[in-house]
Amino acid sequence: MKVLGMISGTSHDGIDVAVCDFRVDGETLVGRVEHAGSTAYSPQLRAALVAALPPSPTSADALTRLDTLIGREFAAAAVAALHEHQALGLGPVDAVCSHGQTVFHWVEGGTAEGTLQLGQPGWIAEAVGLPIVSDVRTADVVAGGQGAPLVPVLDTLVLEPLVAQGRTVAALNLGGISNVTVCAPGADPVAWDIGTANALIDAVVAADPSTPLAYDRDGSIARSGTVVPGLLEVLLDEPYYRAPAPKSTGKELFHAAYVDDAVARHGSAVALPDLVATLVELAARTVADALADHEVDEVFLSGGGVRNPALVDALAAAAPGVRFSTIADLGLDPDAKEAVAFALIGWATMHGIAGNVPTCTGASGPRVLGRVTPAPAGGGALPVSGGVTPRRLVLEDVVRP
Repeated sequence: MKVLGMISGTSHDGIDVAVCDFRVDGETLVGRVEHAGSTAYSPQLRAALVAALPPSPTSADALTRLDTLIGREFAAAAVAALHEHQALGLGPVDAVCSHGQTVFHWVEGGTAEGTLQLGQPGWIAEAVGLPIVSDVRTADVVAGGQGAPLVPVLDTLVLEPLVAQGRTVAALNLGGISNVTVCAPGADPVAWDIGTANALIDAVVAADPSTPLAYDRDGSIARSGTVVPGLLEVLLDEPYYRAPAPKSTGKELFHAAYVDDAVARHGSAVALPDLVATLVELAARTVADALADHEVDEVFLSGGGVRNPALVDALAAAAPGVRFSTIADLGLDPDAKEAVAFALIGWATMHGIAGNVPTCTGASGPRVLGRVTPAPAGGGALPVSGGVTPRRLVLEDVVRP
């Protein structure tokens, strides 16, 4: 089965896509990434989305409009991806799994009570004529889980051969939020949202009138600054970091006003370069502390933070006993990993197989994730039952245009 996976993450800057061909060989799932890419949100949509995200107030009409506008842009991205895939002569795609765009993740007292992803799947189904898997987090939440992170369904399969060698390894995604999956011999996998990676850096850069940038390109601003120890201590005092896993977080906690409050408690103004350098160190320190707690030997990086050398260098300095490389060493494009993960979740849903890892999310048990919007006029396949849960994923060579 070929599935197009689609997601816009906590950086809310665009839509990542990946077409994956999956086939089962005993207990091994063999995957082939046939196409991967990214489409930026239109400036108008991104502005409307930013205006509706926490801590800004919003309204039912704003959310309704966003649901449609995001759905339309996901539909356009799906059409473009399928067109490019078809141009490679690789055969038809069977289904789409759309994560959509998270606009609110409701957590109280460490318990996830609800989660909202927008991007009406009907627009995608109408545009591509295929069944659409969507709303993939809710089933885990109602089973007592955090609904996040969900990428461990991919991480655990690709890390399994290393664990079989007796190694304790981790997959670390550096998106707006940093999340990690840790796999160790003789232990259940664990995963959680560590804290902010790019979210606060992007927020303060975008809000500063002295620069036209929306993020710290190549880490140049951070490299021109100096860490402010007093401010770093204020930021590290965040209670979320001390909460036990599994746990999840997002822009509901980590946003520009959060930094403003920390600077105010620090007691003196901080120049942008020093502020960004301090936020980079915050991300590195929180990750290093998390890895130390689990005695991780090697970490495979993915996400936009991989392209920030200041952040990568800070991670290496904060965790000197850990080897850092990218998920590319395991056959995955670091930029496409989450889209591949949601293609895998879509494949699992279409085969009646659980897509969550309960020890990673805290759910009471495995759950088949999402709901399926049938293809228009009844075209396309609906979910099938009787699938065998794979123990590992072997990635074949990526097909390049």
